[in-house]
Amino acid sequence: MTQCGVFCMLQVEHVAKAYTNGRTPVPVLADVSLTVAPGERVGLVGRSGAGKSTLARIMALLMPPDRGTVTVDGVLIQRWGFALPAPLRRQVQLIWQSPRTSTNPRYSLRQIMEEPLLGLDRDARRRASARLAQLQERAGLTPELLARHPHAVSDGQLQRACVVRALLVEPKYLICDEFTAMHDASTQATLLHTIAEEQERTGMGIVLMTHDHRLARHWCHRIVELSGGRLVEVTGHRSTA
Repeated sequence: MTQCGVFCMLQVEHVAKAYTNGRTPVPVLADVSLTVAPGERVGLVGRSGAGKSTLARIMALLMPPDRGTVTVDGVLIQRWGFALPAPLRRQVQLIWQSPRTSTNPRYSLRQIMEEPLLGLDRDARRRASARLAQLQERAGLTPELLARHPHAVSDGQLQRACVVRALLVEPKYLICDEFTAMHDASTQATLLHTIAEEQERTGMGIVLMTHDHRLARHWCHRIVELSGGRLVEVTGHRSTA
């Protein structure tokens, strides 16, 4: 087995997280372990308040756990104290549930999608710029929308721009936090199809966090259920997408 075969995965082990309500800690996650491999789609299902969004932030390297570890392709994230080098942080991208709270209202859609280019070197920026037009077209974003600001587009159009922004840097792992929940069936299908095409091209691993069990069964290779901050069920099957 190659070195990549041994180490290539996004992994959280024995992760716990609590928030403080006044002086009282409120547990959100308790001893959660989960891995996602390249090319895999993992559905993480659960009701609101189950801890999915907290786990999404931890897996996306945006929040440290209180206990446990996070590793990306064998690199222990805690060694950096979450002050991560840009190339490492770009390996894991998060698509948030609400596009309006995860975008700058002063930016046009074009600026929102091009934002990740600022942190790339010249060669990488040139390659990403070439992909941008293709991703925009596949996501159903017409040229006339690109100059508009968030207040002048629908939630679905803004979320499409957020999907393009996340895919532009070719992440190895993509965390999707209820990102289709507020959209109609047509927009949902477009977003999932765009991501599936990019996964087929790049081989990235995906975690789809959702309360929609039917969507998870249809689109994901295996399903993990989170309840009360714990993993309570794991199923495996072939995706029908």
